[in-house]
Formats: sequence, structure tokens, C-alpha cells
Amino acid sequence: MFSFLPSFIAMPITFTLFCLNLAFCGSIVFLGGLLKFLLPFKKFHQVLFYPMHATYRLWALVNYLILISFNQVNITIKGDTDLNTKSWYLLIANHQSWLDIFVLSYFAYNRIPAPKYFLKDSLKRVPFVGMACWALDMPFMRRYSRSYLKKNPHLIGKDIETTKKSCEKFKNTPTTIINFVEGTRFTDEKHRRQNNNFKHLLTPKASGIAFTMETMGEQFDKVLNVTLLYPQNPGHVMKDMLKGKLKEIIIDVEQITDVDKLRGHYSKDVEFKKEFHRWLTQLWHKKDEKITNYLSK
Repeated sequence: MFSFLPSFIAMPITFTLFCLNLAFCGSIVFLGGLLKFLLPFKKFHQVLFYPMHATYRLWALVNYLILISFNQVNITIKGDTDLNTKSWYLLIANHQSWLDIFVLSYFAYNRIPAPKYFLKDSLKRVPFVGMACWALDMPFMRRYSRSYLKKNPHLIGKDIETTKKSCEKFKNTPTTIINFVEGTRFTDEKHRRQNNNFKHLLTPKASGIAFTMETMGEQFDKVLNVTLLYPQNPGHVMKDMLKGKLKEIIIDVEQITDVDKLRGHYSKDVEFKKEFHRWLTQLWHKKDEKITNYLSK
């Protein structure tokens, strides 16, 4: 619709629209969080769940409408897309750009339950952000370093126990938990620094997935292995999108149904830890080959 606009005009307009969308939806969610805090009644929280998550969906939808209004972009969803909003999913993905969050929110819209992210417990104390995330029932986790646990051995296992309690609310509510396995966005500099065996990916980190599976594993029906790719925008993808120059988005979905083998005591069972690392590394090599094949077309 507005893709004809030159970059120097499109960029400030799209950035402003995204900010306004965040401000509007964020204000509603923050207000809901405030009501949730002031009225700590379970039934009232259940009532709030629907308008809060409807606002979350609205934020995702408006972001998508802004994106396609200013970019002549082809969005392709491939793979096993037989999904529904009544199941429990752990979604793992490579991390190419800040745009990934918008893209996954669009992908989730009317396909799977509204995505949630494990957040550090310290974010609860961040003004506005902590309240909004709490209002949306984002799960908070508290992780202790090895050195801290050596000094405080009575806290061993406490992080799992605390996180499990925060996830109890998801037992009766279909949920999608998202984990960017590489832990950070891909850049050529980071890739060179790691000097790994992948062409297009950073080294996957197993601990985050293992922690999620240990705390919520019995609830997940499937693991969704999602590959994100922007083949015609090899540079700064988010900046290209704001300029109206985003050309193509590929979302490739693989469903992993055998989730039982991914549950175990990652921090205590040495053999399970080795097997988990082996499984994740093989999965990431297949993802790397898939990206290579897409780019060679």
C-alpha cells in the first residue's frame, strides 16, 4: 500500500506506528496488571485473562498490518503446519533479527496459543515492563550460578521448584513457550567469534530448553522447531523492514512429537546431559542445511 514511499519517509512513519501500537496495547495490559495486583482473586484473574490476551493478539495483528502496508513482502509458511490453539507447545527457533518476535507473533496468531517467553525474575521489578509481563502470565524464572550454589547448597533445586510453581497456571490453559536457542541474535561478528561448525547459525545453548522441559515438560504435546529466514535481506533485517525494503520471510515448521526423551535432570544426570547436547547439535546441523538449501534456490 505504502511501499512506494522513499526510505527516508517510510522509516520514521513505520517506527512511529510501531511505537504507538506498543504504547496503546501496552497501556491496556499495564492497566490489567494493576487491576490484577489490586484485586488478587483467582476468578477475577481468570476473567482478566481473555481481554489481556486479546490485547496481546491485537498488538501482533497491528504489527503485521503495518509490516505488509509498507513492504512488498512475500511471507511463506512451510513444513508441518497442522497446528491448533488448544495444544501445549515448546517453540524453539534460530534468532536472526529483532523482527523475529513480530514474525513469531504473526505466525502464532490463530494457529497456536499466544506465545510466552521465560523471563528473568529480576524483570518483575522493572517499571511497567514487569507489570505488563506479569499481567500476560509470562513465566518468571530464577537461576542460580554454580558459584552461588556452592556457597548456598540449600538452594540447589530451588530454581526448578520456583519456576514450576509459576507454571502451574498453564496446566489448564493451552500455552506456547518460545525459546531462542542461540541466546542472542545472529551477526557475522558473533559467528566468527564462536568459530563453530555452522554456516548460518550460532551455537545452540542446551540449558534453556532443558530447564523448560524439566519444569513444564509433562505439559507439552509437541516441540515446534521453527526456522526463520529473510533470504533477500542479508543485512540489518529490522532496518530494512522499517525502510519498506523487506522482500521475503520464510517460516519453516517441523513438529517433534517424541517429547518424553527430552525430559530429565539436565543438571544432575551426566548421561542425559550428553544425550541432550547430542540431540540439539544434530537438530541445529539439520537446520543449518535447511537454510543453505533455501539460500541456494
